[in-house]
Amino acid sequence: MDRNFYIYLLVMGVTVFAIRVLPLTLIRRPIRNRFIRDFLYYVPYVTLSIMTFPAIIDATSNPLAGLFALMAGIIAAYKEMGLFKVTLVCCFSVLILEFLL
Repeated sequence: MDRNFYIYLLVMGVTVFAIRVLPLTLIRRPIRNRFIRDFLYYVPYVTLSIMTFPAIIDATSNPLAGLFALMAGIIAAYKEMGLFKVTLVCCFSVLILEFLL
């Protein structure tokens, strides 16, 4: 293997280790700042959204069908339909639009 591979692997390992260990060692008291607490609370949701939303649009053969399914899912979730029902709404909207377009 290339020698650079081991350097890249080492840098990646140190980075992941630092991200996970430094907060545990540097922050010993509870975080009282409301802005930082809210920021840390929403980070996982934002990360999941950034990874999911482009995949929803690109997963179909027609991007308009994916965009329509995303909008239908948002409306269904806003009406508190539940995860399984929202999934069904999205899947059926893609199915119908794929046949129409």
